[in-house]
Amino acid sequence: MSLFDLPLDELRSYHPESTEPDDFDAFWRRTLDEAAEHPLDAVFTPYDAALTQVDVYDVSFAGWGGHRVHAWLNVPTGAEGPLPTVVNYLGYGSGRGLPHDHLVWAAAGCATLVVDTRGQGAVNSHSAGSTADPYGGDNPQSPGFMTRGILDPDTYYYRRVFTDAVRALDVAGAHPAVDADRIVVYGGSQGGGIAQAVAGLSPRVKAAFVDVPFLTHYRRAVEITDKDPYQEIVRFLSTQHGHAEQVFRTLSYFDGISFAARAQMPALYSVALMDPICPPSTVFAAYNNWAGPKEIEVYPWNGHEGGTGVHRGIQLRKLRDLV
Repeated sequence: MSLFDLPLDELRSYHPESTEPDDFDAFWRRTLDEAAEHPLDAVFTPYDAALTQVDVYDVSFAGWGGHRVHAWLNVPTGAEGPLPTVVNYLGYGSGRGLPHDHLVWAAAGCATLVVDTRGQGAVNSHSAGSTADPYGGDNPQSPGFMTRGILDPDTYYYRRVFTDAVRALDVAGAHPAVDADRIVVYGGSQGGGIAQAVAGLSPRVKAAFVDVPFLTHYRRAVEITDKDPYQEIVRFLSTQHGHAEQVFRTLSYFDGISFAARAQMPALYSVALMDPICPPSTVFAAYNNWAGPKEIEVYPWNGHEGGTGVHRGIQLRKLRDLV
């Protein structure tokens, strides 16, 4: 690893030119309105996870298109609710795994909703998923998820993912153990990008923890890193000649910079200056546009792992102060 991106002082003031489409807000209003036509139909089934200090529920609900999305809800046993709740979105390729994989927030006295990412968690992942993506779009795609339906914003994969993620807030709020006014969204990498998007789309979010976020400042990312998943876009464009303009137009509806500019709640970000997967300038591009109160922890000597356990400790203290 090396310091391959801009110097830190330039990162702190980095504000790239906006590529946001004029109908960005209208697109997302229409998307969420279409999803709302399907009843949420949240189901919470008690699950025997052999845990003595955490009650677990196997959750399912109707996401985009009415498709069933799965999640875990972990609630501290015997806690007097309603509780502050962390809605946890997952990294690229990961599924929800098992309940005992997600105990840190419950140990801090919070409920936790761990949301599957549709279609993920079946290949090269230690965390299995349970949620299918029934709709794949009409265009050829590079292996992975980044180019699925990418020639049209309406068919793009992350339209469905972000919609599932927003509806997960209503799912959390529907459980009696959850305080719907104290919901924090959290994620790292892809999960950070999803949390960032949800914060920009829903006023229900109390605060956001955004770690080394993916799905942000796409054009710069594909131009300066040779790592996946951004390289999936490059491989697609290397064979689908003539589609670059349309690809980046589609991605402009899903760029973390635009979601950050609409997020009014407090945020705690993290960035690693040697991260070749989510380059630091792409993280700062979103952070510098965040509309609400914000802080960022910088890890100069780390890669995509970010601040690991040290940063989790900072998040736990921040969570205690926020909720």
